[in-house]
Amino acid sequence: MRKKHATLLAWLKAADDQAIERTGTTRAYLRQIAYGNKEASPVVAAKIEQETDRAITRQELRPDDWSVIWPELTAG
Repeated sequence: MRKKHATLLAWLKAADDQAIERTGTTRAYLRQIAYGNKEASPVVAAKIEQETDRAITRQELRPDDWSVIWPELTAG
């Protein structure tokens, strides 16, 4: 089942082109992630988290495997 990321959609509407560029992907691909059609890669997930000042976290974007990719986040 696809999960829509409302926070990512809202951020996309307000984000300027430079912010989108810093995520390492395109606005169109971010929209696909936001609508649940695509999964963010670990790198893109981390960049989205950084660019949104943690309003959207890696854990939200990769709920099934984030603890394997970033085990250091489970300690805190």
